[in-house]
Amino acid sequence: MSTEEAPKLDFMRQIVADSIAAGTHGGRVQTRFPPEPNGYLHIGHAKSICLNFGIAREFGGRCNLRFDDTNPTKEDVEYVDSIKEDVRWLGFEWDELHFASDYFEQLYDWAVQLIKQGDAYVDSQSLEAIRAGRGTATEPGINSPFRDRSVEENLDLFARMQAGEFADGEHVLRAKIDMASTHLILRDPLMYRIRHAHHHRTGDTWCIYPMYDYAHGQSDSLEQVTHSICTLEFETHRVLYDWFVEKLGIFPSHQYEFARLNLTYCLMSKRRLLELVEADVVSGWDDPRMPTLRGLRRRGYTPESLRNFCHDIGVTRYNGLTDMVVLENALRHDLNKRAERRMAVLNPLKVVITNYPEGESELLEAVNNPEDEAAGKRQVPFSRELYIERDDFMEDAPKKFFRLAPDREVRLRWAYFVKCNEVIKDADGNIIELRCTYDPETKGGNAPDGRKVKGTIHWVSAQHAVSAEVRLYDYLLKVEDPADIPEGDAWREALNENSLQVLADCKLEPSLAEVSSDMAVQFERLGYFIADSQDSTPEKLVFNRTVTLKDAWAKEQKKG
Repeated sequence: MSTEEAPKLDFMRQIVADSIAAGTHGGRVQTRFPPEPNGYLHIGHAKSICLNFGIAREFGGRCNLRFDDTNPTKEDVEYVDSIKEDVRWLGFEWDELHFASDYFEQLYDWAVQLIKQGDAYVDSQSLEAIRAGRGTATEPGINSPFRDRSVEENLDLFARMQAGEFADGEHVLRAKIDMASTHLILRDPLMYRIRHAHHHRTGDTWCIYPMYDYAHGQSDSLEQVTHSICTLEFETHRVLYDWFVEKLGIFPSHQYEFARLNLTYCLMSKRRLLELVEADVVSGWDDPRMPTLRGLRRRGYTPESLRNFCHDIGVTRYNGLTDMVVLENALRHDLNKRAERRMAVLNPLKVVITNYPEGESELLEAVNNPEDEAAGKRQVPFSRELYIERDDFMEDAPKKFFRLAPDREVRLRWAYFVKCNEVIKDADGNIIELRCTYDPETKGGNAPDGRKVKGTIHWVSAQHAVSAEVRLYDYLLKVEDPADIPEGDAWREALNENSLQVLADCKLEPSLAEVSSDMAVQFERLGYFIADSQDSTPEKLVFNRTVTLKDAWAKEQKKG
C-alpha cells in the first residue's frame, strides 16, 4: 500500500463520497446547475458551475443545466443563450438540458394534490397584508382569513386563476403549514402568483407561475437529483424543500449548502451590477471591469484560470471574503505558461542610435515564451530610431536606477547595449528625444569583452511599429469589502475613479497587428494583454490589460 495519503476532500465532496459508500440512491450522483435566465453569469456563478459539474465529473455522475424560468417579466432567451455559451466556455457540458417551464403541468397537478390534501389554499389578501401577517422572529404570524376555505372552493379558485379570470395580485396559492413556526419560511409560504406576462418559452399559455421555493425542489425531484447544491442563503429554505418532498411523496432529492464567493473590491450583486450598466459607469455587461464571465473573457481571463481559482479557494460552510489577488495570481500562473511574449511601449520616448546606419534595419531573434520551448522564436525588426518607455529614462538618476540615464549603458532586450550621449528637449524643457550609441559587438545582449550592465529594457523600432490604443483596467471599487457599502446611492462614492486609463498612441512591435482576440500575450515587463474582442480592428488596434505582472494595487495601498 502506498504511504502517500489520499488528498483530503472538501466537505461537499466528502458528503458525496459518503453517500456513494452508503449506497444512497444506488450510489448514483446527479447534480444540476439551475440559473435564472434574468442576467449574465458572473464569477460567483463560476464557483457553483465548477462545483456542480466538477462533482459529477469526479464521481462518475451526471450534471444537468436547468433554467429556473418561473419569472417571465425578468427573463429572456438572450440570457438563456449567454448562459449556455458561458458554461461551455468555462469547459463544461451538461448531460441534459431542462427548464422549470418543462414542468409547469406537473407542478400544477401537484399543487392540486396539495389542495386536496388540505396542505394548500387560495389566499385573497393583498401581498402587503400577507407580509404584515407573517410575524417576526419573536412573534408568531396571523392566520389568513381565507385559510379555512373548503377544498372545493380552493380547487375552484385555483382553476379559475389558471384560466385567467383574475387580475395580477388578486389571489395567490399558499402552502398551509404553521403560522407560528419558528422557521419563518414555513409560515404559509406562497406557491403561485398570478402574472399575465408573456413567457419566453410557453408564450401566453400560463398566467400563473410557481414561486422558486415551490418549483425548485420539485424540479430536482423530477430529474432525480441526488445532491441539490445551493449557496448558504438557501439554508433556511431547506425545511420547506423537504416539506414539499414529504407531502407530495416524490423522489427525495436533498439540498446541501456551501458559502458563496465574495471578492474584495468587486460587486457581485445583480442589482448593483445593473445599476452600473444603467448609469453608464461601465460600457455594458461585457465591460472588462465587470465580474461577469463575459467581461472577464473580454479582459483576457482564461477558463483554465477560473477553474483553477475555484479549486484553490475550495468549498466551505462559512462566509468569507477572498482577496482579489488570489484570483489574479491564478490568472498570472496560467498566462505565464501560455502567453507569448511581445514588446510594446505604452508611453513612448524616441531614441536615435546615432552610429547605426541610416536607412538600414535588421531582424533580431526573440524567444516567444521562455516557459514553453514549443512556442518557438520570432523575428523583431531593429533600426536606427526606436521607442522606449518614458519611465525607463531618468535625467538625474539615482545610483540604484538600473535603466537608461545620461552616460549610462543599458541592454536592449534581444538587441544591443546602448549608451545615452545626449538629451534633446523642447522649448518648455520637456524631453522629446534621446541620442545614443550602440555597441555592434553586443548583438543578442552580451558583450564579448565580458562587461556587464544591470539594466535591460524593452523597445520597438519606430520605423516598423504599429500604433494602438491600450486600456489599463483596475478595480471598479476602492472599498475593499463590498458589504461595507451602504444601500442607496452610496455605491457611487465607492467607485474607483481610476478604474480605466486609456492610452491613445502606444507603439507595438509589428507582429502584434496579427494577434487574434483570443490570444493572450505578455507585453514584456508590463503585464498580460489581449486584443479587445469588440473594438479592435486591423485599422485601429485596441488592447486590454488583463493583469499586471505584479500586484501593483497592493503596493499603491501600502504607499497610502
